[in-house]
Amino acid sequence: MFFIWENGFKLGKHPPLAAKIKTSFVCQQCGSQSPKWIGKCPACDAWNTYVEEIIDSPAKSDQRTFSGSAFKHSAKAVLLSDVAEQRGERWLCPDAELNRVLGGGIVPGSLVLLGGEPGIGKSTLLLQLALQLKDFRVLYISGEESEAQVRMRADRLGLPMQHCYILTETETTAIFRQIQQIEPQLIIVDSIQTVFSPLIESAPGSVSQIRQTAGEFMRFAKDNHIPVFLVGHITKDGSLAGPKVLEHLVDTVLQFEGDRHHQYRIVRTLKNRFGSTSELAIYEMQGGGLREVSNPNELLLTRQMAQSNGVAIGSTIEGNRSLFCEIQSLVSTAAYGTPQRSSTGFDAKRLNMLLAVLEKRCGYRMGSQDVFLNIAGGLRVEDPSIDLAVCMSMAGSFNELPLPENAVFAGEIGLGGEIRPVNRVEARIAEAARLGFTHIYLSAFNNLKGIKKHPIEIVQVNRLDELISLLF
Repeated sequence: MFFIWENGFKLGKHPPLAAKIKTSFVCQQCGSQSPKWIGKCPACDAWNTYVEEIIDSPAKSDQRTFSGSAFKHSAKAVLLSDVAEQRGERWLCPDAELNRVLGGGIVPGSLVLLGGEPGIGKSTLLLQLALQLKDFRVLYISGEESEAQVRMRADRLGLPMQHCYILTETETTAIFRQIQQIEPQLIIVDSIQTVFSPLIESAPGSVSQIRQTAGEFMRFAKDNHIPVFLVGHITKDGSLAGPKVLEHLVDTVLQFEGDRHHQYRIVRTLKNRFGSTSELAIYEMQGGGLREVSNPNELLLTRQMAQSNGVAIGSTIEGNRSLFCEIQSLVSTAAYGTPQRSSTGFDAKRLNMLLAVLEKRCGYRMGSQDVFLNIAGGLRVEDPSIDLAVCMSMAGSFNELPLPENAVFAGEIGLGGEIRPVNRVEARIAEAARLGFTHIYLSAFNNLKGIKKHPIEIVQVNRLDELISLLF
């Protein structure tokens, strides 16, 4: 309380003025802040994404939430040589495919973010993991579904549920209170966009809430050495919803891909502090959950169109795996003035580059042709080693001639029309021979010295036009 003075006389008591609440406009796409509302975000070029949020609330400046031992002690600087060496022990889960993308198993104290489109199977995968870990006490936090809905999905999986706890709560204070009582060994949050912290005034799902709640779970995981899995939504362009700081906070980012109209799903590792970022896991969606696909080549290669023109088999490397994909092309005369270029599962810009090489170096008039390219099964490949298979597929469709049966192509195409070498050629040859292919076409610059002999004929070619003349 303080007094009001006027002309030297004390008039009376007056309550203290309330502290001003600080607000800022935050972009819901990338997390950039601005003191006033603007239409277009200068950081991510998104329109109408700025929302006013409270960034400092004096009434809650002294509040704290329970997140393990985050507020029990303050950190002190120590010499790096005095830090005790810790071996990276991992928990092996029954899912071998998930162990692969995690780098060999679940690391205690790690924070894993799993993103994917709605309905792709994120909740099914993590609930299946929670029920498979029979020797661990798991807490499944569901902010989007009720307890009955989670139980219905668990019944379809047909796995024991005695060790898995379900919590339908979205406030972090209540969540950490339950964690303190249950003392789980693994925590799953589905999803991070539905959880909110009472320290932030903004609505759940906003940039400030995602940043705050993810930070609280990160501190809890590190201080208590308990792994935490977060489910995250994705935006229309396929990126994880929320600020980029969310991807920087977590230890591992997994991307759940696939078409809901196809039977299998793909989990890619986009970031991993404990392993490789080029690993791949493949699952088959069934009525009883997700089934691991240990040999994806049998699923990706149908060989039903072996004698059709415009079909080629390309070899690619994903992590430690050698995969073979079926590439289908359709080249036809353009019915309208502007030719169409469409690709599914392959980079459209790289497709235009390969079409220019076919026209300039090989004499194919692609400027008046519609070109449609598809990698069968919904697989998306970014490895440039399938350039040779893509070119041969389009050349076969242009000439209306089928490629040799049981043939595999592996090579990167340069702008001069040369076939560049690929890495791990021995693994590609061995896998092709195991699957029963009779020919594999490689670059002449690939060094094959010291490679074991396999029951497959290896054909090395220097240029793309030479290979086209050889096969057509």
